[in-house]
Amino acid sequence: MANARSVALRILLKIEQEQAYSNLALANAIRENRLSAVDASFVSALVYGVLERQITLDEIIRQYSKIPLRKIELKTKIILRMGILQLLFMDKVPDSAAVNESVNLAKKNRLQHSAGFINGILRGITRAEVKYRLPDETDKIAYFSIRYSAPRELVKLWLDAYGESNTEQLLLHLSGRPPICARVNTLRTDADSLIARLAEEGVQAEKISFLSDALTLSHTGDLEKLKAFRAGLFHVQDASSQLCVSALNPQPRDVLLDVCAAPGGKAFTAAERMQNRGKVLAFDLYEHKVRLMQSGAKRLGLDIVQASVRDAVVGLPLPQADRILCDVPCSGLGILSRKPEIRYKKGLTETELPDTQYAILCRSASYLAVGGRLVYATCTLNPRENHDVTARFLREHPEFEGVTLQLPDGVTHAIDEQDWEIILMPHTAHTDGFYFAAFTRRSL
Repeated sequence: MANARSVALRILLKIEQEQAYSNLALANAIRENRLSAVDASFVSALVYGVLERQITLDEIIRQYSKIPLRKIELKTKIILRMGILQLLFMDKVPDSAAVNESVNLAKKNRLQHSAGFINGILRGITRAEVKYRLPDETDKIAYFSIRYSAPRELVKLWLDAYGESNTEQLLLHLSGRPPICARVNTLRTDADSLIARLAEEGVQAEKISFLSDALTLSHTGDLEKLKAFRAGLFHVQDASSQLCVSALNPQPRDVLLDVCAAPGGKAFTAAERMQNRGKVLAFDLYEHKVRLMQSGAKRLGLDIVQASVRDAVVGLPLPQADRILCDVPCSGLGILSRKPEIRYKKGLTETELPDTQYAILCRSASYLAVGGRLVYATCTLNPRENHDVTARFLREHPEFEGVTLQLPDGVTHAIDEQDWEIILMPHTAHTDGFYFAAFTRRSL
C-alpha cells in the first residue's frame, strides 16, 4: 500500500503543476492507491490543510530559510509545507514523526540534497519558543492575509465590500471541511424516512432547521456506494443552492430553463418541487457534463428534466418560460472551503467574468414570460459579479423589476442590499458563500 505522505505529495504536485481540482485529484488518488479509511483521512487532511494554509506556511518557510522561497525546488517546498502543517496545525502528529517522515519523503523522491535543509528548518521550528510571527494587526490586509492564508487582493476586496467583521468571519468560515448537504427526493421518500434509511447504512443525517427537505450528512464514506443514493432517494446539494431554487419558486406544469445547469442539482430540486410535472430544460456547454445530468435525472426518476448542450451566450433560441435560472460561471470565491486551490488563481478578483455573466443574463431574460420569474445566481463573493451585474440589468431593462425575497428564519443579510437580492455568508446564512437575486417581467 502506498505511503500516505507520498500520495499527498503527488496530489499537491498535480494540483500545482496541472491545475487539477483538489476534490477530483484526491478522490482519484484514494481510489487508485486503495487507501484505507484511516490513510484516506490523513491524506485528505494533508492535502486540504496545505492548500488552505499555503500562504501562512510559505511565510513560515521564509522566516526560517536563508534561501528565498522562489528558489526552493517545488517538491522540497511542498514537503516543507506538509511538515510545517503537521508540526503546527495537526495535533495528533508527534513532532518527531513530522520531522523524520518529511526527511524520509525527501530521500524517497531523490531529494537527498534537500533532506538536510528540510531537517534543519523543521527542527528549528520545534526548538523555537515563538514558532512564527504575524504582521502587525494595524495593517489589516497583511495581517489577515498571513493569519488566514488569503491573497492580499482577496482580503482587500472583502474589506472594501463587506467590512472588517464580515471579512474576518468569512476567512474563518471558508477554511476547514464544510458539511455535506443533501436534498431529499420528495417524489420517493420524506426526510424522516430517509434519515432512518441512512442510519441503517451508518450515515448520520440531521434536518436543516431553516430549509424543508434538506439534510446534513456525516460519516458517509463513498456516497455513491450508499444504497439510498443508488435508489435515488437524495442528491447532494448545498443549502445555498436549495435556497436559490426556493427563490425561483417553481410550480407544477411550469416550463423552466436552467441555462448553466451542470452538475444539475438545482434542476433536480426544481423538478422535485414541480412534482415531476411540467418541463425542465437544463443546459451546459460540455457534453460530458450533460451526460452526468442525464444520469442524475434518471437515478432520481425525474422524467421532466431534459439535459442538452448549449452555449448560454450564443446558443439557439429557447421557448418562452415561466421560470429561468441563471447560475452563471463565476470566480468561486464562496466555495473556497470546498475548492481551496481557487484562492491561488491569478487575477482572482480582477476578472472579465462580469461581461459574460451580464450577456448570459440578458440573453436568458429575453425568454421569460410576462409575470414569470428569473433568478440570477453565483457562488462567489465579489460585488462586481453580483450586485453590480443585477443593478445594471434592472437599470437597462425597465420591463423587469426585482421580487422581494422571502427568507427563512435564521438566514439574514450580512450587508445592506436590495430586498430582491442577498449575499449568503457562512456566518449569517449557515451555507456556502453565494449570491442570488430574483426578478419578474412586468411587460414585453
